[in-house]
Amino acid sequence: MIPRYSPRDVAALFSDAHRFDTMLEVEILAAEALCSLGVVPAADAAALRSRRPVVDAQFVSDVDEREAITNHDTAAFVDVVQARIGMPEGVWIHYGLTSSDVVDTALCANLASAADIVIGEVTALRDALTIRATETIDWPITGRTHGMHAEPTTYGAKFALFALQADRDLQRIRDARAGVAVGKLSGAVGTYSNIDPSVETYVCQSLGLTPVPATQVIARDRHAQLLYACAAIGTTIEQIALEVRHLARSEVGEAEEYFAVGQKGSSAMPHKRNPILSERLCGLARVLRGYLVAGLEDVALWHERDISHSSVERVIMPDALGLTVYMLRKATSLVSQLVLHPERALENLEVHSLGLVFSQSVLLALVDSGMARDDAYRIVQSAAREAVEQRRNFRDVIATVDSVTLSSEALANAFDSQRLLVHRERFLDALTWTASS
Repeated sequence: MIPRYSPRDVAALFSDAHRFDTMLEVEILAAEALCSLGVVPAADAAALRSRRPVVDAQFVSDVDEREAITNHDTAAFVDVVQARIGMPEGVWIHYGLTSSDVVDTALCANLASAADIVIGEVTALRDALTIRATETIDWPITGRTHGMHAEPTTYGAKFALFALQADRDLQRIRDARAGVAVGKLSGAVGTYSNIDPSVETYVCQSLGLTPVPATQVIARDRHAQLLYACAAIGTTIEQIALEVRHLARSEVGEAEEYFAVGQKGSSAMPHKRNPILSERLCGLARVLRGYLVAGLEDVALWHERDISHSSVERVIMPDALGLTVYMLRKATSLVSQLVLHPERALENLEVHSLGLVFSQSVLLALVDSGMARDDAYRIVQSAAREAVEQRRNFRDVIATVDSVTLSSEALANAFDSQRLLVHRERFLDALTWTASS
């Protein structure tokens, strides 16, 4: 991922140094487990731990240099580790293991750590949405369907629904984390032919992973599930950002992104305050969904293994996790700092809608008065069209229709937005968690 969209904490998890360091820990833990079985002498196991190499830039460079000869990255890694530790103790590094035992287990450990960061950031977004929902549940705004004025809703209802979706994302990423927090040290085709299953159990437990049956590689549907969770999070963020973009349009003006001191909205037009962050998030969501497609392509491998997935994962897993965290942090900032214009929303609802958002209420009032529904529908539809064409308020038009015999009280009740929003607290009732500010 380019540095612009790459959070440092996630990038560090997928750096070569951290990857090799995690692989090294797998190797040493395996040797310690073999020691408990009497395979590796206790003194040798202790020496491996005490002489554990520091994985730094020079270590990474040495592996790269060695790989130029071996043309095999894990073999190069093992050669460098053995050379750093020294012989004869170094001979126990990679004893009974195959490359995927080390690489897959280390990758899953790092993916689980990255997922933990995502979980924290999804929680932060959900909580920010919850706080805004609580603050604005009583603020009326025009609800829109097909982009057209429909009926009144509230800002808080919008935020609450987004919070509920973020909470579902939270459950998805937790499930995906559990699915990928696994390991295997079962040898060439997963049959434990040269390694005791207890080694796998010990190494996985030490790393906080669950040992699972596998072929030579851990099944890639687990990785695809993690990518789906990331893509779903990105899509939630896109939905929020798209709403901001629509509400920020000049002719709507019901919300806008926070505009910092010194910020410029356009290089040419000084008046512009463009929703650039929201647009960026919508674009990046497309990238995240692309990673999911690649991850699904990685699931079907030949027999007990091939490495067609390997090159793909080196790109998509770090990029997807990093981009997800980047988007979450930006989305939380967007939500927390979003500038709302409730007075403009009320103006759009009460004036610019021409009162048409109450058409269903009038329809039902006519039905309640004894009129046939289809007759009532045609009357309201005709009056609504007249209001639009003459730019008159719908209430004034409907009051002049001879066949409408509603009392002044019934008519006032039909045009009462608060009556339509009486159950708005139900949105907040669904937010069953406690948000931390």
